[in-house]
Amino acid sequence: MVDQTSKGNSSRSRFENFGKKVDERFNQVRPRVEEELKKLIDYLNDQVVPQLRQGSSDGLRAAAERLHKLAEQLDDRHGSGAS
Repeated sequence: MVDQTSKGNSSRSRFENFGKKVDERFNQVRPRVEEELKKLIDYLNDQVVPQLRQGSSDGLRAAAERLHKLAEQLDDRHGSGAS
């Protein structure tokens, strides 16, 4: 039984050491990850969002133009039917 207990403690100790190493490594790279995430957010806000807004406004203008033409066609049909 002593062997099983020492084996259990040994594997637990290895796992704990592995966990500590992972934590240490993550703490080392975390500032870099945070810096890269900030750059990504800045890029999205500065480059992607304005382009999406421009595309959206262009799309709304095109839709408004089509709706205007449709309204004119309806007016023309209504006017020609009344004559």
